[in-house]
Amino acid sequence: MSADTPAEVNVLQLSMHGVLIGYLAGFRSGLNVLSFADSFKNNPDRPTFSLMTHPRFPNADKVIAQPWARNQRLHPVLSNLLPEGSLRELIAQGLKVHVDNEFHLLSYLGEDLPGAIEARPMEPEEVPDFLLDRVLSTDGKVRAVKFNKATQANKFSLAGVQMKFSMKAKDGRYHLSKGDVLGDWIIKTPSTQHKFVPLNEFTAMSLAGLVGVDIPDIKLVELDKLDHLPQINLPDEKLAFAIKRFDRDDNQRIHMEDFAQILVKYPHEKYTSANYENIGKVIYDFSGEGLADAQQFARRLLVNVLLANGDAHLKNWSFLYPDKITPRLSPAYDILTTSIYIDNETQFALNLGKTKQWYAVSMVHFQSWADKSGIPWRAIKPHLDDTLRRARTLWPEALKQLPMHDVHKAELRAHWSRLHEDFKIHSAG
Repeated sequence: MSADTPAEVNVLQLSMHGVLIGYLAGFRSGLNVLSFADSFKNNPDRPTFSLMTHPRFPNADKVIAQPWARNQRLHPVLSNLLPEGSLRELIAQGLKVHVDNEFHLLSYLGEDLPGAIEARPMEPEEVPDFLLDRVLSTDGKVRAVKFNKATQANKFSLAGVQMKFSMKAKDGRYHLSKGDVLGDWIIKTPSTQHKFVPLNEFTAMSLAGLVGVDIPDIKLVELDKLDHLPQINLPDEKLAFAIKRFDRDDNQRIHMEDFAQILVKYPHEKYTSANYENIGKVIYDFSGEGLADAQQFARRLLVNVLLANGDAHLKNWSFLYPDKITPRLSPAYDILTTSIYIDNETQFALNLGKTKQWYAVSMVHFQSWADKSGIPWRAIKPHLDDTLRRARTLWPEALKQLPMHDVHKAELRAHWSRLHEDFKIHSAG
């Protein structure tokens, strides 16, 4: 970097609950640097930005003492705030930026991100001199430049699979959230690739709720009640799946982070970089109610086996911070019967007791999971027994009344019959 040619940066101010976290600088070269504000670093009562920055987390002060720098991608704590797949392509296409330009995607989505983090573009004159002269400068000058924030013309289309949007409910209708209006529901439109996904997810989540899984409010919503959706290809189905955002409460943000963020993994590592023992240990050791949340986690692990959900990866488990500081296991989300759509699927997403096999897993594997997570088995086993008792008693009849497609119901019943004897559910059909 030449001293005569200042490097140009755009800067985002990051905050939570009105508290300054720091500054995210995006260089033209693709380098992204997050610098924590001294007022944040030195505050023993600071809100929890990520579990690793919690004042009582091992080495938290060391973790935030130096800037977090990454090339092209943002740090995983920020990268995981961005959508994946077709929705990401849709947004990038509308903004006319590359799909991997995470800095600009974050700047566009910064007003309604998951959790409580807000990212606000800064004018050059607002950027502190110390950031440019000492933190970002290495062998030359650094200059903040005006942030030409991209806007979407909303005139584009994409042949996606399933899209999900943050929307605001009002008078029985749902509006795409914009500006300072926070979405309070996540709406998932029907998939162009798989049949009746909203009916599948509503059914699976409802069954999970019947056996003691903590779920948010859920609904099926007619597509004609969704306003201002972008032009996306939709199948000939009439219902979308709606789930209440548990990181919103009466237009207030509640912070959350998924386990890819917590374990500092990128989205593409969500299936390969950890196991359920890793998640269980973090929950038991760091949750404000470690045992209760570990028991709930175990209940959900069993439900995923019983419902043939092979997609419970790192991003589908989260901590919520209802008091702004202390983590708790969030309500469940993204539970559905994935085996309906994937030929010969027989595995869940991560290892549990050294197996991923639905039809091999037994109580012995769950005991191994508990032991390796450091959770007392005697405190877990009754919750698994209760989950199984409720499933066997309630699910066969409940499934008849729920809206899952009949062919999919038959496949789920067949799955129940193939499970290990410990977990079989008998259904008359």
